[in-house]
Amino acid sequence: MPVGVPKVPFRIPGDEEATWVDLNRLYRERTLFLGQEVRCEITNNITGLMVYLSIEDGISDLFLFINSPGGWIMSGMAIFDTMSTVTPDVYTICIGIAASMASFILLGGEPTKRIAFPHARIMLHQPASAYYRTRTGEFVLEAEELTKVREMITRVYVLRTGKSFWVISEDMERDVFMSATEAKDHRIVDIVGDEMIEENRFNETEPVWDPELFKNW
Repeated sequence: MPVGVPKVPFRIPGDEEATWVDLNRLYRERTLFLGQEVRCEITNNITGLMVYLSIEDGISDLFLFINSPGGWIMSGMAIFDTMSTVTPDVYTICIGIAASMASFILLGGEPTKRIAFPHARIMLHQPASAYYRTRTGEFVLEAEELTKVREMITRVYVLRTGKSFWVISEDMERDVFMSATEAKDHRIVDIVGDEMIEENRFNETEPVWDPELFKNW
């Protein structure tokens, strides 16, 4: 869970008085955070919340804010698949860095609802293994599995971005860092945050952080 989020008063249904809670109020606003490495615990929290909130309200959008260096492949896949499965549309919003599997999760938001803020950075690369010290036979099996995973991830990028297979495959050969604008040109995101700010300023509407503003895009 992210550090430094202030507690807010929230009255749980059935309670007479409001109590100070940590993130529950943000959850009630259907706002989720991925603010650390993608590991089992944070994955279980996010996917569980998505499922619960979609059961509670299958229409209203969910908002996933991302500031993560990436992490485990299968944990990232679990979040991606959950976003694709739940009934509500999921906004993915990069507010810092979305690297490695975090960029894959960013890509997995509902098309037209993937956002990067002006100073965000997005990085993609090929999957890596931590089992390089194993015996030869195990290493060969691991390499074969990594090849399958890489092809699977590449095909998802191809499907989501409309880029050719060889372009995505070439990008994944090394660490490719992109600005928000470059990520939009690459079709990993659909909107750059300053576009929303300018639109908000022109129309003199509510602050850009209001989830209602995101729903207009």
